[in-house]
Amino acid sequence: MKQYEAVIQTLEKLGGVATLGQLNQEVFKIKDCEWKTKTPFASIRRIVQENENIYKIKPGLWALKSYQKELEDKGIVVETEKNKNSMEVIEFNHSYYQGLLVSIGNMKKLGTFVPNQDKNRM
Repeated sequence: MKQYEAVIQTLEKLGGVATLGQLNQEVFKIKDCEWKTKTPFASIRRIVQENENIYKIKPGLWALKSYQKELEDKGIVVETEKNKNSMEVIEFNHSYYQGLLVSIGNMKKLGTFVPNQDKNRM
């Protein structure tokens, strides 16, 4: 299996969307692919930036084009100059950054809290 195929397969396994950190953790679990490069994380970064099947939602967040419609229905949209002040983008940004902060807090074994109205948003 080629490296770009492993990245695409990992994105599919993660629901079509993933952070670069998630890709870096999960892609090496695919046994059919060999990463003989000295800089595998740079290779993954290059693949997501250059592969025509992958698009950037925001810095550090990547998705498969084949999942784009499904992700947009869930509120995960690419922020552009035209839509950056729309309610849809504002709500996604809130959920995205809140999720990152809660994940960091959980990794550091800190007490975290998410209000009931924000639970299960994504």
